[in-house]
Amino acid sequence: MEQVGQYVMAFIETGGLFAPILFISFHLLRPLLFVPVVFIIISGGVLFGAVAGTVYSVVGITLSSVLFYGLIHWMPKTFNKLVHVKQRLIGKRGELTTSQIAILRLIPFIHFHLLSLCLIEISEGFKDYTKSSLLTSIPLAFVYTSIGQWLSNLSPYYIFISLLALLPLLYILRRKEIVIKWQEFFQVST
Repeated sequence: MEQVGQYVMAFIETGGLFAPILFISFHLLRPLLFVPVVFIIISGGVLFGAVAGTVYSVVGITLSSVLFYGLIHWMPKTFNKLVHVKQRLIGKRGELTTSQIAILRLIPFIHFHLLSLCLIEISEGFKDYTKSSLLTSIPLAFVYTSIGQWLSNLSPYYIFISLLALLPLLYILRRKEIVIKWQEFFQVST
């Protein structure tokens, strides 16, 4: 495990400009690959550190939001359907502020582009949307990149102990029902 980490870090250090560009482009491909935003941002913290990972993640998230803005305005029927879904989820009068969206982006279970759709609705144009998207991505990138930096500083021993501590939770949170077929329950002995 430690050798793999050293190999990846050596690749990034010798990659020069290629590694950050690849990381930022992975942010753009993320919606197509169905990879969670949080996973990529934490990976940036592990690979690049807290400061550089935050900067690269902010750039990648903002570019992804700008790409979403362009695509959603290119397909107006899809935009109207997404607005209808958003209204069913949040409500017709549920307009969020930019600071509320920044806080909601910290919750990993809320869809990233649903919040981008909320930003599109409250912004006055492309410039305002890009500024709001940049401002709402900074807390997200900072928090989860810091978590990635913290994970990269853990020794394999502590990671193993943490994973071992999670095993009882897997047992406790298991499904506690047993399905027995009718024929198995009422066996007829011959």
